[in-house]
Amino acid sequence: MRNMRKAWISLVLVALAVPLLVGSISTSHAQAPVTLNGAGATFPYPLYSKWSQVYAAEKGVRINYQSIGSGGGIRQFIAKTVDFGASDGPMTDEQIRQAGGRVLHIPMVAGAVVPVYNIPGVGPGLNFTGDVLADIFLGKITKWNDPRLAKLNPNVKLPSADIVVVHRSDGSGTTAIWANYLSKVSAEWKSKVGEGTSVNWPTGLGGKGNEGVAGLVRQTPNSLGYVELAYAVTNKMTFGKVRNKAGQFIQASLSTTTRAMEGALKAIPEDYRIFITDPEGRDVYPIAGFTWILIYGEQPDPVKGKALVEFLWWATHDGQKYAPPLLYAPLSKGLVQRIEKTLKTVTSRGEPLLP
Repeated sequence: MRNMRKAWISLVLVALAVPLLVGSISTSHAQAPVTLNGAGATFPYPLYSKWSQVYAAEKGVRINYQSIGSGGGIRQFIAKTVDFGASDGPMTDEQIRQAGGRVLHIPMVAGAVVPVYNIPGVGPGLNFTGDVLADIFLGKITKWNDPRLAKLNPNVKLPSADIVVVHRSDGSGTTAIWANYLSKVSAEWKSKVGEGTSVNWPTGLGGKGNEGVAGLVRQTPNSLGYVELAYAVTNKMTFGKVRNKAGQFIQASLSTTTRAMEGALKAIPEDYRIFITDPEGRDVYPIAGFTWILIYGEQPDPVKGKALVEFLWWATHDGQKYAPPLLYAPLSKGLVQRIEKTLKTVTSRGEPLLP
């Protein structure tokens, strides 16, 4: 009898242990680390790199982001080879059609694009106007001491050297912002070159990514290119001021970029696809733009989908404090409230991923 009792107790203990074991396995599986794969814009890479480090430490979710250029990010997003794309130029209607489904552009921050140059003996702060920049990149102004440049910089001794133009060789949101601005200030640029993440450059050398352009300008005397402000500052490059619509020569900074974004807030459409170049305002820097993360409104994987929208919620809230030290303008409170509503529309299998 005693042996039978011992056997019965053993069976009960085993029966109780099995669900605990299964529960342990299930919990372990649910807590397995999630990796989100993204690719695209080089423009926000310094910030996204910081975010990925902090978020992995705080939440245990790894963000694997490849800085390949906005054009590449859009292509991979359309091909569905990444969990999210990233671009500084909004997708076109045709690209959205190719992607299929509901495509969302989520603004992350705003940043400035600056004309960087390497002229031996000439320091930072050269004055440029939009029409002069357009004509340099059109190949019409070819010398640094051209009368139009000299008139803008009467106190600077400019050399007679040829201007070596440097531009992006890859599909680029930074190019999209730059070309959009030039199209607004130069009718000739608009008709001959136009805008987009890739354009047919009339002249110059090509560099891949903001990193590539920055590297070429640093290595090439008498060169002129364009990069995101954070790259210019990080690489200790000289960059110029640009005359805005109000006629003021403005240096790109966190405050002048923020003013450009604030000036555009009322005009931001429901899908957030807008350029904020050449805005109104006395103290605004005229070559600035948003950078977006691209996601599908209906996520194929509920686990990854939930991790993705939770990351985007963090990035547009707690993550914004990491933007100013890297010279990106954080999102305004009103815009964040709009983004909250957008993120709450993201679903998987028809069910909302956020409460």
